[in-house]
Amino acid sequence: MWQQLVLIVLIGLATTIQQGTAERIRYDNYQVYQLQPQTAAQLETIKELDGSSDSLLFVDPVHYLGTKINVLVAPQRVTDFLATLQQSDISYELVDENAQKSLDLEELVADPNRRRGEYTWTEYHELNDTYAWLRSLPEKYPEQVSVFVAGRSYEGREILGVKISYASSVDGATKRGIFLEGGMHAREWISPATTTYIINQLLTSTNADVRKMAESFDWYVVPHANPDGFVYTHTTNRMWRKTRTPYNGCFGADPNRNWGFHWNEVGASSNACSDTYAGPRAFSEIETRTLSDYISTLRGKLVLYLSFHSYSQLLLFPYGHTSELPPNYKDLKRVFDVGVTAVSKRYGTRYTGGNVYDAIYPAAGASLDWAYGKLEVPYSYCFELRPSGSYLWSGFRLPAEQIIPTGEEIIDSMLAMIKGIGTL
Repeated sequence: MWQQLVLIVLIGLATTIQQGTAERIRYDNYQVYQLQPQTAAQLETIKELDGSSDSLLFVDPVHYLGTKINVLVAPQRVTDFLATLQQSDISYELVDENAQKSLDLEELVADPNRRRGEYTWTEYHELNDTYAWLRSLPEKYPEQVSVFVAGRSYEGREILGVKISYASSVDGATKRGIFLEGGMHAREWISPATTTYIINQLLTSTNADVRKMAESFDWYVVPHANPDGFVYTHTTNRMWRKTRTPYNGCFGADPNRNWGFHWNEVGASSNACSDTYAGPRAFSEIETRTLSDYISTLRGKLVLYLSFHSYSQLLLFPYGHTSELPPNYKDLKRVFDVGVTAVSKRYGTRYTGGNVYDAIYPAAGASLDWAYGKLEVPYSYCFELRPSGSYLWSGFRLPAEQIIPTGEEIIDSMLAMIKGIGTL
């Protein structure tokens, strides 16, 4: 009899998980500490904590010295966590006494879960809403838009994209292509919101410069490179970053450490429970593997690859695995310079950046490096969108009222970058 009861409970639990009705994770009374390791031994101690428990959530990568690392600590874990820090003489600061209160305050500014009939950029949307909007575009713009499946996810979702093309050639020459990728990290909601804003502008803007930009290239745009993770941020854990592939009791790999270019050499973790887990091998994640297969079909066509992340207000270019500068560094830097200048003109938003390794941190296995190093796309960049790096630890929850301003200034930056590429 007891075996039957256990079976019934297990079936019920499996059904609950399958239907996505698991209880939403909250961070009530989680304290947020900012750590700053100064020695290799201190960094190693923090690495051992990263991924060691569900009671600790590291918001920042734990791979390099002299930087600030924010970590959410469950109330029952605070005492022994602080004891570990003190024992290793690690500098720390309490920056938030209740993580959930900060998250709730941001939701009061713009509720990310409210849904309306019209697709707009005054709110954040769930995956199905965005996919429905993407699928509606060929009906509205049959001569310019087609929908493509760029890959698949572990849970069987499509990685959906749109191609925008106004003509097969420009002045008799075959058009070059531009690829935009968003949503690689699940919790960075401003990333897919920005890519869909760009799609809409490429189709509807009456600005002469935007029209020329839209019509001069074939555009390939994938707003959600990690659909499973994005759905999970809506249903269960707003702070989720990775894919949802199961690994030895933990879930997911960091899809932006999983690409097959200098994979797992630096700036990634081999711990499956870490937020920067590189996966057991390059392209272990079906998301990165199938997406890279699709992008590879465009080899020789793409002149520009843009990856959208958040946050810190940075513009980055290769490489992430080494401080050695890429062969066409001068060209990359020139386009970088005009891009960061243009992004500030509309709202005064200040971007900095440079090569990934030096400008933010060592990080091998990212999509922009793969596009540049393997696919030989000559101009490959990553935008780390609003807010700035000095923002509260919860900067992943950018208020929805900033979606349109973010999109506007990124369009400005893209225009300048594309013009810069044309003059090299």
